[in-house]
Amino acid sequence: AKMENHTRTSEFNLVGFRSPPGSQLLLSVLFSTMYMVTVVGNVCMILVIRMDSSLHTPMYFFLENLSTLDICYSSVIAPRAALAFLLGRRSISYNGCASQMFFFSLFGTTEAFFLAVMAYDRFTAICNPLLYPVIMSRRLCVLMVLGSYLSGCINCTIQTGFTFSLSFCGRREINHFFCDVAAVIHASCSDTAVNELVMLAVCGSIIVGTASVVFLSYGYIIITIIQMPSAESRHKALSTCSSHMMTICLFFGTVFFMYAQPGAASSPNKSNTISVFYTLVIPMLNPFIYTLRNREVKGSLKKQLKRKGVFL
Repeated sequence: AKMENHTRTSEFNLVGFRSPPGSQLLLSVLFSTMYMVTVVGNVCMILVIRMDSSLHTPMYFFLENLSTLDICYSSVIAPRAALAFLLGRRSISYNGCASQMFFFSLFGTTEAFFLAVMAYDRFTAICNPLLYPVIMSRRLCVLMVLGSYLSGCINCTIQTGFTFSLSFCGRREINHFFCDVAAVIHASCSDTAVNELVMLAVCGSIIVGTASVVFLSYGYIIITIIQMPSAESRHKALSTCSSHMMTICLFFGTVFFMYAQPGAASSPNKSNTISVFYTLVIPMLNPFIYTLRNREVKGSLKKQLKRKGVFL
């Protein structure tokens, strides 16, 4: 009977952001623009880091990986959503929905772990500056990135596996603009109590775990900065952290609101708007936050442009 239920639902309808045709076009333009800015901004970030050997440090290695992740993250959702708003075709196949959820969960979870890794990197740089080159070896950096992706893989396999073991009968509407775990669970005609518990337990523990690493690291960083003797050294230490702190507050604030609270699966309208924030706005803002707040990146950018003859 379970298999029958599965084959009966060959596709879903994504009904998030239903509105008059005029505003659908506006949404399509908005999503497309944000996506293009995300891709261009993050590709530029990767190129600047790649081309300047003075930026070949652990901090920028993680930043380069974060930019790559942000491009992947947005690519899973934005192009398809923009096309759906433009053409009015809101159906997504059963397998398409499952793969979108899989990759979205993979990149989203990996991003949370990345931010924790980057917080640990800043903690080591500021609190143990003498041991920093020894602790943050190339090998450890690569292992941390691979570990983040592995954690993402484990989470997305659990989430997608559990969600798509549910039955989907008559009501095939998903109140979202992409196949988000909570929204798909909400569309099922099975008893979803276990799924909601699994989502809360797994996502909650990931968010609380990574956020704890972040806040502990920054707690120590702030104490260390306060104890620094000169105002100049305090300012320098703060400037290397401020951009990362901004990204963290944006990311964990929205994600915590979305997944780490009971009843997350039962308030889809509110979550539609918030998820635009972490699926599109944050990946788009990241390169700007890191470039504008970072003297080294700005300096490197000027140097590259000068070399290309842009600044005469």
